[in-house]
Amino acid sequence: MPKFRKSSRKEAFLHVTGDIMASQTKASKIEKLTALPGVGAATAKKLVDAKLDTVSKVASAGTTKLIKIGLKAAVAKKIASAAKSADKATSAAKVTASKAKAAAKKAPAKAKATASKAKAAAKKAPAKAKATASKARESVKNLAKSTKTKEAKITSDDRKKIGPSGKTPISKMAWFKNLKK
Repeated sequence: MPKFRKSSRKEAFLHVTGDIMASQTKASKIEKLTALPGVGAATAKKLVDAKLDTVSKVASAGTTKLIKIGLKAAVAKKIASAAKSADKATSAAKVTASKAKAAAKKAPAKAKATASKAKAAAKKAPAKAKATASKARESVKNLAKSTKTKEAKITSDDRKKIGPSGKTPISKMAWFKNLKK
């Protein structure tokens, strides 16, 4: 005689009707809801029966709807606040993940653009250096020219004349006259 596992009438009915899959999804929903603090198996079953089968749905339901389902006020308040904080954390994690995914998609294009900019700058560098060097040479030449003209002006016009000019004969100079006396 084959050995059969003892099962409840409900399990046997579910096996025969083919609704075993529905029961398994309900069990997994109950399991997810029991992760919330204050939610046991019985409370999770009440929530799933009331079609509040996800943490997000429990968070949006609020305390008053949880009380209408048959939970005590203190427990409903605790579950509602825990579900809201868990839902907020989940949504924040999803947003962060989507931002990271978008950044990861953009990264290769950004790197390519940066590389092409660097390549273009490297190509322009020798020409830029030549231009800078020629400008420097030009400014040095201009500076040298301006310095020479300034020196020429100082020697001819801006010097203060002390004593007689170079064309004055010695006999007319004051020191020579003083010697004669």
